[in-house]
Amino acid sequence: MMSLAGKKIVLGVSGGIAAYKTPDLVRRLRERGADVRVAITEGGKAFITPLSLQAVSGYPVSDSLLDPAAEAAMGHIELGKWADLVILAPATADLIARVAAGMANDLVTTICLATPAPVAVVPAMNQQMYRNAATQHNLDTLASRGLLIWGPD
Repeated sequence: MMSLAGKKIVLGVSGGIAAYKTPDLVRRLRERGADVRVAITEGGKAFITPLSLQAVSGYPVSDSLLDPAAEAAMGHIELGKWADLVILAPATADLIARVAAGMANDLVTTICLATPAPVAVVPAMNQQMYRNAATQHNLDTLASRGLLIWGPD
């Protein structure tokens, strides 16, 4: 089991059914010694509550780019600087497309642009969407920019 002692991880959760697995992911990362902060998209909140993720991470969940209180506590730029690693899980086809396009229209995509840390993308969607030429093109684009693609292959 690899130690993550002292590693600072930002988990970006988007709106796919696999979001229900994210509390377990946070728990496992913490068991290995990582300090985990969670940012969630609006779509992600349809599948898992920020309160559930706060309970397992030990920190309030960041969910809004324009929340003055959250920005005062640890804003998107600070979250990006703080991270040793950003993990996008689940990464829906929509999130993958927005990151590939360089968009910064929510907290998670903005963190991706603001961080000097490696970004790992964990695609989670049905097989047809995953195999779609547009999705594959977007994943290739991300890989060519140095983002890590973890699975599903």
